[in-house]
Amino acid sequence: MCFVCHGDRAPAKLLNRNLPRGVTFPDPPLKNVEAEFRKNYHHPTFEDGGVHRRNETLPETDPRMPRHADCVDCHNPHLLSSTKKYAGIPGKRAGNQYTDVTTEYELCYRCHGASANLPGRYTNKKAEFSPGNPSFHPVEAEGKNSMVVSLIKPYKEKKVAPGDVSMITCGDCHASDDPSAPRGPHGSRYEHILVDNYSTRDNAPESAFAYALCYRCHSRSSILGNESFPYHALHIQGNTATLTGGTSCYTCHTAHGSTENKYLIRFNTDVVTPDSHGQLKFVERGVAKFSGECYLTCHGVEHSPKQY
Repeated sequence: MCFVCHGDRAPAKLLNRNLPRGVTFPDPPLKNVEAEFRKNYHHPTFEDGGVHRRNETLPETDPRMPRHADCVDCHNPHLLSSTKKYAGIPGKRAGNQYTDVTTEYELCYRCHGASANLPGRYTNKKAEFSPGNPSFHPVEAEGKNSMVVSLIKPYKEKKVAPGDVSMITCGDCHASDDPSAPRGPHGSRYEHILVDNYSTRDNAPESAFAYALCYRCHSRSSILGNESFPYHALHIQGNTATLTGGTSCYTCHTAHGSTENKYLIRFNTDVVTPDSHGQLKFVERGVAKFSGECYLTCHGVEHSPKQY
């Protein structure tokens, strides 16, 4: 039903197609959301449609309930407006009551937070973005790291000038790969419904495309210039002398938040394993000169520790 106006079959006037010059209806024109769901990666609105239950409560408390993403899970078509995008969507607990969602991340937490039916290796994103963690991308609050030397303007650790950007949204990373497409994480040609490519593969060559998502905010030249970590380039690009490939940013960093370490450090245990003493950890030794120690084994090399 939604796609009668927001899809392929929408009347031309709603999408401003084939109208006389200077004539628009509506203003701004509607966009084709249906096309986004044909992309390789998308919310399963077609695959798992019809599972939504009237008056259901999210996050889900029953682990047996199937996951779903009907349009009405994110949109209330009767109450929303351009200024109240989340009107009518319950999602914030206040005592025993639920109040309407007011921010994007609260909407996302309805399914990607403390849901009892999280599948497989999916994790609680609300817990990861918590401002109480040692580090997190600044979705709920400004970050704790006061010196992120790779940030590209206008991004700043803390907002000082009016044009500074010190907080981001889920939609800054999860949305359509087409900037002219409808806003929101409906679909993308990139995995995880990302706006740009983000390779999580090990032994893969570094390129501006491989980590395009990271390089939207973090300077590639700063990262490969080892400004914050003296072995960044070696880890990401690999070692030509030993013919070993690089590893992904994902091998050492989480893109959401770390409950264990500063600097979004969380090791991917598919690649990184404990050292011979059973240790798998990062220890910070100094902020002013960016020094620390890693205790782990990676690519057959034991760090017990490796210091920098």
